[in-house]
Amino acid sequence: MTDEVSPRGGLWARLLRRIDDLYNGEGRDARVFRWSLLAFDGITIGYFVFATFLHPLDELHAIEEAIGLVYLLEFAARLAISRHRLQAVFSPVGLADLIVIASLLTPSLSSNYSFLRVVRALRLLRSYHMLKNLRRQSRFVRLYEDVLFSVINLAVFVFVITAIVYVTQVGSNPGIRNYFDALYFTVATLTTTGFGDVTLVGDSGHILAVLIMIFGISLFLRLVQTIFRPGKVRYECPQCGLSRHDIDAVHCKHCGALLHIPTEGAD
Repeated sequence: MTDEVSPRGGLWARLLRRIDDLYNGEGRDARVFRWSLLAFDGITIGYFVFATFLHPLDELHAIEEAIGLVYLLEFAARLAISRHRLQAVFSPVGLADLIVIASLLTPSLSSNYSFLRVVRALRLLRSYHMLKNLRRQSRFVRLYEDVLFSVINLAVFVFVITAIVYVTQVGSNPGIRNYFDALYFTVATLTTTGFGDVTLVGDSGHILAVLIMIFGISLFLRLVQTIFRPGKVRYECPQCGLSRHDIDAVHCKHCGALLHIPTEGAD
């Protein structure tokens, strides 16, 4: 069990124990619950992207407020069982959750609806927490955690850059009409392909394009390489406990014990 509390006695205490078991337990209900949370995040993030094509915006308020209420309840549940509540609130994931919830429940407070919709992609940061939980219940996740972590890093990185391009260019750049236009430009620039059919306008747009190209040469290509050519695989040696090995390792480099890593290179 992690930094969670399990108070005793009373209806409220039983409710907290049940919530704690769903988030941190090892039973079937807990596994189904965590996979369902991950699926719900994926569906809603897809909806946020798709929503950039829909007009008028007022028609979406009921759906977005319903999603916001679910997020708020889920955030409150995590906060209720946490020992360090202030730390949970002000952590990067906690702050991102609060921003997303506020953007869903109070859209009338901002005139920049485009920014509100794109900033909801911050929900992707929850994937880091979910990956940590899923590692306990999935052998596949434990074996390929590094690859999955790189995939999440890449997704968050691309979403954030795309969001910046979309928010700063939509309405003033005829080449950026929706989120997919921004995503197309971002990927083409990050990969240094640069077709040239979509460009950023204005001095700020040119500076942003330069920064994206610099990141493309360094971080983006490195993340892609990590995904398709992972250097290590997680597998605990039965003799010495070493947990990281070459993906085609037959013997442990530390103690020489025979390994049975379930990959193409396993003996």
